[in-house]
Amino acid sequence: MIIVHHLENSRSQRVLWMLEELGLPYEIKRYERDKKTMLAPPALKRVHPLGKSPVIEDSDDVVDGRGRVIAETGAIVEYLVDKADGRLGAPAKRAGALDYRYWLHYAEGSMMPPLLLKLVLGRVPLFGKSAIKRVQPMIDTHLDFVEAHLATRPWFTGESMTAADIMMSFPLEAARSRGGLDASRPATIAWLDKVHARPAYQAALAKGGPYAYA
Repeated sequence: MIIVHHLENSRSQRVLWMLEELGLPYEIKRYERDKKTMLAPPALKRVHPLGKSPVIEDSDDVVDGRGRVIAETGAIVEYLVDKADGRLGAPAKRAGALDYRYWLHYAEGSMMPPLLLKLVLGRVPLFGKSAIKRVQPMIDTHLDFVEAHLATRPWFTGESMTAADIMMSFPLEAARSRGGLDASRPATIAWLDKVHARPAYQAALAKGGPYAYA
């Protein structure tokens, strides 16, 4: 059994979706953010030293008397692909496999930083709108890049959905919420709508609770 330490409105929603797509049994332990700071509660530090989410525990893989603890969304996603015998993993063809690896890491390594920067700057009165305007062109570059890619295929690695699509869901939901993603990029919007319509995504949303799309 897998325990998902699930923080509200966080990247851990992707992990629930992944588990639903794979049909793996899991339990959810919910955590609420501090209403003033919006940070994760101290209780998460009892699970992992960094005190952040997502974190999973797998009781089928015991280490030092407890289920193996895995942190970081990308690492969790790769762990679950292995656990599910490669389902939602890299396509067999080399081009698809390379795309899979790229988008799996691009989500957090390249696209999320400017989105996070815009969020942080928006909460600091000292910087104001002028600083945010400097960040938006960076985000637009990423959005144009994603749009051009999705205009040529239904999923990030080709004809079938993979874990790379699951990784890309969070930054694109964040971009739609606060990063300027709108109908001017129809292929990306169509991809998001397709993701949100999946039964596994809907099931994960129902089990995970309210989700403000970053």
